[in-house]
Amino acid sequence: MPYVNVQITKGVTREEKAEIVKDITASLQRVLGKPPEYTHIVIQEIEEENWGYAGLLTDEWKKSQS
Repeated sequence: MPYVNVQITKGVTREEKAEIVKDITASLQRVLGKPPEYTHIVIQEIEEENWGYAGLLTDEWKKSQS
């Protein structure tokens, strides 16, 4: 039973999440032969202030890129 945990920063649409789930499921089926009904995918959305990148919190990093 594959279990995949996807962690992303908040702001993704329901449609985008559905596409991610569909693509990951298809990949596990194609590459590993895992049946879709055995595949579990959890998407966790993290606030940008709780995610660090390049030595900064992501919200601060994004501000520095503007």
